Amino acid sequence: MKTPLKKDKFIQINIVVADIYKAAQAWAAVLDIPVPEIIVNHLEGNEEYPYTYRGEKIPADLLVCNIYFGNFVLELHQAAGGPSSFQEFADKHGNGVHHLGFEVGTDREDVLKELSEMGFDVNRTVGCYPGSSWTIVDSEDVLGVNLNIKPVR
Repeated sequence: MKTPLKKDKFIQINIVVADIYKAAQAWAAVLDIPVPEIIVNHLEGNEEYPYTYRGEKIPADLLVCNIYFGNFVLELHQAAGGPSSFQEFADKHGNGVHHLGFEVGTDREDVLKELSEMGFDVNRTVGCYPGSSWTIVDSEDVLGVNLNIKPVR
């Protein structure tokens, strides 16, 4: 790639789990930390913070738990209603690593264009939140995992 993903901008691993409460407790025990907070993230295809799954504006809910390691985050997601990349993954694989996240700054459009030219579907999931956005690139059949491309965290 002319605009490759940079190793020092590898910022997250996302794991889809069937029982986020059980997984959060187990990670807390393994890492000897307090059980992290679990929140409901309602993804809504609205104008202010658009969310699309496979090109359609569809609402979906996720249970989310973030475990921070300085500048790096381990995300646990449990699909909790509505079609989403996370539900699709759970249906296909069960528990497992859904994506690796990279911060790409202003190179976002170039990175997505190049990944698309390589044959990856860059429209699996696109979401926005205050101050940034995220794009799940459908790459699991080739790379063994999806990619999450973010301009900033």
